[in-house]
Amino acid sequence: MPRLLLVADDRWVVNDVLAAVDSNTTVDVLDDPSRVVETAARGDYDVIVVDMQVKSMGAMAVTRLVKDAAAVGELKPVPVVNLLDRRADVFLARRGGADAWVVKPFTAQEFRAVLEDLPAPAGHGA
Repeated sequence: MPRLLLVADDRWVVNDVLAAVDSNTTVDVLDDPSRVVETAARGDYDVIVVDMQVKSMGAMAVTRLVKDAAAVGELKPVPVVNLLDRRADVFLARRGGADAWVVKPFTAQEFRAVLEDLPAPAGHGA
């Protein structure tokens, strides 16, 4: 069963993601981006999805926290998907090190396609 950590504090974003995932996916919601590394280290997540703006942190900063923690062994490498506010934010997602992104509002099909196209993290796979 896939596990997804959603970092978001807007209820409509949470609802959109919950509506988009299939019934076999477990979604844990974190509304405090400063706790993303400790939360991800405790869970065995297959993907971390980060909204463009969560409290006082942007997706770029949250993504960097995750990638830096994985680089020094604080948590296993896990793909990060950014939920962008507009197409122009792709630059920020790339710069932050996101593995993928989707522009809001998105359809369930668009969201699932992004998740299905993610590369397996190092050390994982079939």
